Amino acid sequence: MNTKAVFLDRDGVINVDHGYVHKPEDFEFVDGIFEACRHFQSLGYLLIVVTNQSGIARGMYSEQQFQDLTEWMVGRFRDEGVEISRVYHCPHHPDYGTEQERHCHCRKPAPGMIEQGLEAFALTPEHCVMVGDKRSDMEAARAAGLGRKILVKSGQTLNPADLELADEVWHSAAEAVQQAHH
Repeated sequence: MNTKAVFLDRDGVINVDHGYVHKPEDFEFVDGIFEACRHFQSLGYLLIVVTNQSGIARGMYSEQQFQDLTEWMVGRFRDEGVEISRVYHCPHHPDYGTEQERHCHCRKPAPGMIEQGLEAFALTPEHCVMVGDKRSDMEAARAAGLGRKILVKSGQTLNPADLELADEVWHSAAEAVQQAHH
């Protein structure tokens, strides 16, 4: 049984972050993401997406629109020979919704989504990897006790303090394949 997974952020890691992407026609895959995921899969990792989606709380798109896009995205991965085991999302934002929603445990940097994945698939945190493009991804991975934190530059503009939280800094997830050939 798999005890390890790669947790992937979505916007800026899987797709180009155009801001609140919620339609397939606006969804642009980051170059090399399919190859990178096939590579991780070949090493025995499950692939789990963990994504903050505050656009739902902000009323910019609905939960249903998010789910429809997610189904489409998972289908595109499947067409490329990649199985996404699960997609977790946090629809909350600190400025919107009820008190409980504003202080949720799922919005990164909180580790809630990662912890759900660890539990659901009986994973060993030290064997798991986080690939994210933000400081909050690295903080969530650290809080969940993940063994390897990879920060990619394909999304956000990062400052030096952000880089210190990562074990490795890559240009994009596509580097997974290049790293393997070294």
